[in-house]
Amino acid sequence: MITCTVRYEIDPDQLEAFEVYAKAWLHLVPKLGGVHHGYHMPHEGPNDIAYCHFSFPTLADYESYRAKMWNDPECLRAYEHAKATKCIRRYDRSFTKPLFTGATVDELGL
Repeated sequence: MITCTVRYEIDPDQLEAFEVYAKAWLHLVPKLGGVHHGYHMPHEGPNDIAYCHFSFPTLADYESYRAKMWNDPECLRAYEHAKATKCIRRYDRSFTKPLFTGATVDELGL
């Protein structure tokens, strides 16, 4: 599994517009084969930084999703919304391999 983390720099005056964008992608990522782990909106601290996390079984699956989204009318509408409202100033992506299963310290030999 591979998880994409997107760090957004958003316009704090367009927080409601960004939430609309986020809610659309919470629907669109699963529609296109991924698992969305949610958006993390500004609360305490910087008022212009948000994150989202979503996963695909493989990097190839993520790349397939990226290709499909440019032909999906709903995805294009979400992008147009962000562009029209200028709610996103910039963003960057990073990829990690998630670890979801823990173990007791005894099981780990600690």
